[in-house]
Amino acid sequence: MRKVGLPRPGVALAVAFFALVCLAAAFPGLFAHAPDRVDPALALRGPMKGHPLGTDQLGRDVLARLVFGTRPSLLVGVGSTLLAGVAGAAWGLFAALGGRVAGEAAMRLADVLLSFPAVLMALLVVAVLGPGTRNAALAITVALAPGFARVVRAQALVVRGSPYVRAAVGLGLAPARILLRHIAPNVVAPLLILATVNVGTALIAGASLSFLGLGPRPPAPEWGAMLAQSRDYLDVSWTLALFPGAAITLTVLSATVAGRALQARYEGREVR
Repeated sequence: MRKVGLPRPGVALAVAFFALVCLAAAFPGLFAHAPDRVDPALALRGPMKGHPLGTDQLGRDVLARLVFGTRPSLLVGVGSTLLAGVAGAAWGLFAALGGRVAGEAAMRLADVLLSFPAVLMALLVVAVLGPGTRNAALAITVALAPGFARVVRAQALVVRGSPYVRAAVGLGLAPARILLRHIAPNVVAPLLILATVNVGTALIAGASLSFLGLGPRPPAPEWGAMLAQSRDYLDVSWTLALFPGAAITLTVLSATVAGRALQARYEGREVR
């Protein structure tokens, strides 16, 4: 495997930006305060002193709402990706090791679910469960889990046919021990890489659900909801839509770039 050098500046910038977003999600008070403070006298103002990104239709500080909206946005995007990774890993391992009939049935179900776009599948699930942050995360989990299952199953089948696993079977080791000691650890790396790449997809799906009013309920700040609320005021304050849209775009872009770079390093390719 060819050695890969230091990441390019674009990759380093993407990782740094995503780390900053994660820090804002964990500790929003470090960057802003009082996202729900209303001041009708300052409604729909552009960037000014005391409000670097302006104010919304109720006079609330856009920067504060953008910062405090980071946590629910990432909670839906990153949280659903982690849940989908865990569920997909169990699904894929069952399909690879649970017998031919069970494996085929599990993969045919995955094929059916993968035939729907992720956002459409999430819409179908949240229509049944109802709106809200938790239900939006569960809906995206259902949409992403089949992709993880296919990757885990393929990797598990490769590992199962390797000489050291065959030797372990020949020595009479228990199936559970072979699974936990030899097969499961070898599917972790591709699973983590796929999870990093899918964070962007999950963020877009979460923002789409919030834009349609199916995510966190008002007045909780959230990027997709902020973007939806700005539609009625574009002729008065176009910056009201600019900043949440830029936050979604840059976060998705940084997560995708970081994921692709991690995938390239794992495969021994040059990071572009």
